[in-house]
Amino acid sequence: MFTLSSLITSGLLHIHRPAKMDSIAADQTHDTGDHLSPPQPLSKNAQKKLLKQQRFEAKKAEKKAAIKEAKKRQGEMKRKEWEEKLSSLSEEERVRMIESRKGVRRERMEQRTEERESKALRLSEAKKHGQNVVLDLQFSDLMAPNEIHSLVQQIMYCYAVNGRSTVPCHLWLTGYEGEIESQLQKMPGFDKWIIEKDTGPYINTFETQKEHLVYLTADSETMLSELDPKKIYIIGGLVDRNRWKGITMKKAVDQGIQTAKLPIGNYLKMSSSQVLTVNQVIEILLKFLETKDWKASFFHVIPQRKRCETEEQASQEEVQGDETSDQEMKRQCIET
Repeated sequence: MFTLSSLITSGLLHIHRPAKMDSIAADQTHDTGDHLSPPQPLSKNAQKKLLKQQRFEAKKAEKKAAIKEAKKRQGEMKRKEWEEKLSSLSEEERVRMIESRKGVRRERMEQRTEERESKALRLSEAKKHGQNVVLDLQFSDLMAPNEIHSLVQQIMYCYAVNGRSTVPCHLWLTGYEGEIESQLQKMPGFDKWIIEKDTGPYINTFETQKEHLVYLTADSETMLSELDPKKIYIIGGLVDRNRWKGITMKKAVDQGIQTAKLPIGNYLKMSSSQVLTVNQVIEILLKFLETKDWKASFFHVIPQRKRCETEEQASQEEVQGDETSDQEMKRQCIET
């Protein structure tokens, strides 16, 4: 009596297997044997990270689609209003209205061109004579995708506000690799930014100027009183520092470089931690370069919700800044 296995062994029964199946099997076989390698399951932590990233990407895509749809509706509404307005006018009035609109657009374009050229000139001069400020972006492996996205938005804001400043600094981006580099490269106009870029660590970039490096960290015991033009001030690009308390201070100590903290406590009381976002620190430094007044700089930038002062103090002492939307900031970054 023949069994299935004996027929196969004796060669009387041949099972045809497509070549594609052979290649798949070969890919799954260890180099040292014919046994198939079992798939490696993801750890619980890796599964959580993957799920979190998928949710973030889905939410990001949904938000982007909603914004696009809202813009489309707004554009259609404006076109309809314009057409209705033209239809109610005589031919002569219609021609005059169209020419007037073209003139306004022409003036707006000329103004933007002038602003763009002025900004480029200020930033080019800052690269020669401005205060050196470095954004240390070597912490991307400690952040989740949504935190990296938040940091990239802060960097965009830093560049835009630096370009608008009357006394811009010489801004550097260092140590950006992996996901953060990918997101930065996707930003429209990033390649045209008038800014220093170095994917390597700042400690290598400024290896001959190590004695001039000063890491700005809230954990330092040294209070910053002035901005020294010879110094190179470093800001840690890290979102959600509560998980990594003291990490920038430890990095500076390990590298043997100076540290300092902004003199916030000398001028106002904070309702919470003195840790600020990257763009807030940049804006404070820029305001100080312009005014040489720490108090005015802090009140101009730090949100009232983070301060412990009376409403009277807030109304008398707070310096109001120009409110610019995210869309306006993006436009300024793209136009350079």
